[in-house]
Amino acid sequence: MEVVIVDGANVVGSEPDGWWRDRAGAARRLHDRVISADLPSDEVVLVLEGAAKQGVSVGGGGRVRVVHAPASGDDEIVAEAERQRDVGDGREVIVVTADRALRDRVVEAGAETRGPRWLLDQL
Repeated sequence: MEVVIVDGANVVGSEPDGWWRDRAGAARRLHDRVISADLPSDEVVLVLEGAAKQGVSVGGGGRVRVVHAPASGDDEIVAEAERQRDVGDGREVIVVTADRALRDRVVEAGAETRGPRWLLDQL
């Protein structure tokens, strides 16, 4: 089992396409791309924070689930990585982010990391 946790703000921010003018719209476009893609993972968790949360509702169907961070997106991503690890079935947990401090935290929590380009190349 492979679970990919996406740092929505970091992935959106990796492409200078004007996302800062419409954070909710950028989050919605990323969500739509993830849903449409034929990703090899069993589950994708898209973590959104701030204004981006207005673009996509919590929950989801199929393999893609959206989580709204109540405060820090980084803290929510680490908590999600820990929840996935604690399931205890040996699942591989991958966090997609370029944030170095967050990468260190999720590796400590037992996850692997990939940069935004890894995901964007599959979309």
